[in-house]
Amino acid sequence: MPLISSILQVIVGLGLLNVWLLRRGSTTAYRGGEAKNLKEEFATYGLPAPMFYIVGGLKIICGVLLLVGLRYQLVVLPAAAVVVVLMLGAVAMHLKVGDGVVKYVPATLMLAMSGAICVISTL
Repeated sequence: MPLISSILQVIVGLGLLNVWLLRRGSTTAYRGGEAKNLKEEFATYGLPAPMFYIVGGLKIICGVLLLVGLRYQLVVLPAAAVVVVLMLGAVAMHLKVGDGVVKYVPATLMLAMSGAICVISTL
């Protein structure tokens, strides 16, 4: 496994876990609309309440799998591919509510890094 993939896996994996386990209740400059936390952000996007738990669960699982993938390569591509889909959705939600570019920079970076992991994993 190339070193760059390992570095990206750590960044994306820890980033997802940080947002969903440590900072989900925190106000940040990147929350959609005027949301103060992740639950409010999902409401801002007009998503049904269960989506918060579905997306959150998927992101936590993928974050863990990307880190586990440092040892067990088999889980990397599926986890990174799910993150790509989720980050496409995140960018779309920011666009839907008319957020400025700054608000969706993190999702765009996570999308790019996860896409790179997918490409590297198929080489």
